[in-house]
Amino acid sequence: MAAWQSEQDSLAEMGLSIVGASVEPKEVVEEMATKSGVTFPMAYGVTREQAGLLGSWWSDDRGGYIQPTEFLLGRGGTVLGSMYASGPVGRVSPDEAVHFIEGRERARLRSQ
Repeated sequence: MAAWQSEQDSLAEMGLSIVGASVEPKEVVEEMATKSGVTFPMAYGVTREQAGLLGSWWSDDRGGYIQPTEFLLGRGGTVLGSMYASGPVGRVSPDEAVHFIEGRERARLRSQ
């Protein structure tokens, strides 16, 4: 989350927003956001049912939690890219997201 926070201003300049989510309760998410300096919106209390609606992997150990699931949404909510992990490896970095979005935007402008 800290990496995304560090890129928040440059992403906002591109018209992009960041939203995070966690299975943790509100108090834990607020504390985590405060300690790490996260200022983008964070949802809390994600349930197994909600994870299923996203198509996310759910791990039953440690009380149950959602595995990393990321979406890049375009105008109108179209899914431009997604990443589903079954473990802690494989997250999209902010740099990769920016590169992808800039490439899509160049292609969009060329096609106009």
